Amino acid sequence: MQRFSAAVIRRRKMILIITVFLCAVSAVAALQVGVNYDLASYLPKDSPSAKALHLVTAHIPNLQVYLPDVPISEVAAAKEKLKGIAGVEEVLWLDDAHSGIIQPLEMLPQDLREPFYQNGPMFQVVVAKESQASTVLLIREGFPGALLKGEAADTARTINTTMKEIASIMVYVLPICFIILILATRHWLEPVLFLLAIGVAIVINEGTNILFGSISFVTRAASAVLQLAVSIDYAVFLLHRFNERREEGHPVDEAMKLAMQQAASSIASSAMTTVFGFMALMLMRFGLGMDMGVVLMKGVILSYLSVMVMLPAATVSCARLMEKTRHRAFMPSFTRFGQFVVKRLMPLAVVALVILPLAFIAQQRNHFVYGSGGMHSPDSPIKVEQRKIEEAFGHNRTMLMLVPSGDPVRETALGEDLLGMPEVENLTSYAATVGVQVPEAVLPQTARDQFMDGGYARLIMSVNTQDESPEAFDLVERMRAVGEAHYPGQAHLLGESAINLDLKTVITGDNLPVLLAGVIAIGLVLLVNFKNLLIPLILLLVIEGAIWLNMGVPYVMGAQMNYIGYQIVSSVQLGATVDYGILLVQRYLEGRETMGKKDAAMWALSISTGSILPPAMILTSAGYLLGILVRANGVISEMGIIIGRGAAISCGMVLLVLPTLLVWFDVLIMRTFIKKRKEPTHETNLP
Repeated sequence: MQRFSAAVIRRRKMILIITVFLCAVSAVAALQVGVNYDLASYLPKDSPSAKALHLVTAHIPNLQVYLPDVPISEVAAAKEKLKGIAGVEEVLWLDDAHSGIIQPLEMLPQDLREPFYQNGPMFQVVVAKESQASTVLLIREGFPGALLKGEAADTARTINTTMKEIASIMVYVLPICFIILILATRHWLEPVLFLLAIGVAIVINEGTNILFGSISFVTRAASAVLQLAVSIDYAVFLLHRFNERREEGHPVDEAMKLAMQQAASSIASSAMTTVFGFMALMLMRFGLGMDMGVVLMKGVILSYLSVMVMLPAATVSCARLMEKTRHRAFMPSFTRFGQFVVKRLMPLAVVALVILPLAFIAQQRNHFVYGSGGMHSPDSPIKVEQRKIEEAFGHNRTMLMLVPSGDPVRETALGEDLLGMPEVENLTSYAATVGVQVPEAVLPQTARDQFMDGGYARLIMSVNTQDESPEAFDLVERMRAVGEAHYPGQAHLLGESAINLDLKTVITGDNLPVLLAGVIAIGLVLLVNFKNLLIPLILLLVIEGAIWLNMGVPYVMGAQMNYIGYQIVSSVQLGATVDYGILLVQRYLEGRETMGKKDAAMWALSISTGSILPPAMILTSAGYLLGILVRANGVISEMGIIIGRGAAISCGMVLLVLPTLLVWFDVLIMRTFIKKRKEPTHETNLP
């Protein structure tokens, strides 16, 4: 590290020039990175829905359009107008499901008419996936009173609103970070250097995402904010050490070299624990974990390199200017705080240890949603529209079953069994609509396209269930069983409920491997860093306990959680906030070289609280801002709130509970070092 630090200081001008060049290239490249809004595309290839999607060459209905107050006489014209909108590939209605109807609609039986007309028609529409955002906007312009529901409406809402909100996040996050950093530093220029170091890493990370072609909208929304929030402490740790050496009278160059050498272990350990937390996400079979894990892991590594290379070069180059911007300390002394925690708050550790098992049980009993059901907040416009449609038509959703074509008799039997299910309100298929006597060859191409798809017959069903509920998942399993009975190994079911069931199966199966991988990897990093058998267990208990408390809050409040957010936030909170504990324990061990255990704990708190609070406050603020500003997207909003709350809880556990645990287990800690540790030469008592 001595040679490395010397080389960085010596070649600082070259480092800054290369940094500017990389940022310019990355900024251009970032504009070329695509965004994927389809969660189903991240399902494993061997999941039932992924297999079905692979077989579909034509699009299936992905949008329901309800036109209230449109009289029956105008339905045909409305259907033709809807067909003419760019991006609309197909429009299905009652006349497609029952092609033999020639009598007036008013004369049809009520049970036949109701699924398609309730004071206005309900159209099943196929919208091209590549133009969902623009097509939905055109439909709204062409039919101002229309109510929309379905995958295309959800995706269009996400594209048209979420990305605009994401663009505004940094406008709010940066000023708050700046204010927090001003309070935590002694120079007006320091916050600029902090944000510059991490900002450089963010720009390069965004640009290098071009290697993947596209990233998920969840990753796109959260990666920059999370990268800033989880890695700003690296810069804080380094410059705090630099200022300490400057106050001791060292010249600028020498002070930075010493700071880099002394902070290297803390920063490397913090970065590695965060990296391993994100790497654990890459073990998820659900591809969103790999997508987000790779981007965030790459971002943390770039932040580490920026802090250890660019920040020292920039700081030394701006040292004279920084000295001119010195201001009085705004952060109070934490000496009394350390004394208060160690002397007065020991009962709090007892309470925490009692509550943690209850929190563990509570977070396992949360009510989870797994797919698009949690995409939008309950009060969002798209949810309001959906509720209005469901008031008129019930939970009407489209599902599709694909079976090998060429056997209309067997297809008819399958259709009859599916229609026999109480949740299935109507079914459109070749056998049911055209008839088994009519050969496929005599059908017009448009009719064949409607009922045939790449050698498979299409059975299109309207079902009256929610897209995500125990009842909906039970229906999916029964439909798959019926399809298997008629077409063993050849029937494939598609629909929101089927995809959400597969998401549930895959994501919940990922939980244990991701948790164990993260805990074991981070535990090994802590073991190598501290060379102690007990310290990793204490730190993991504190941070995992904070995660249980965080995830138990929704259960206590009776709120539902999106499981994707739960899975990701657990890894983020573990990897990002264990840094706070690392710093406190390192300071405690430094103190134990000359002090008794209680005095060392008080000194560690007094010296490290000022370094822990700023990054914790930034991560908390960034998380809550993400939750508030991206309310149009329920997954991202909820994830932000949980991250913000988790950072605050982790900070509280580290500052209020960890010191007591270190004091309680001090004897065991001192006896479990892998390499014999030098005993304290003498013990001092703090005032």
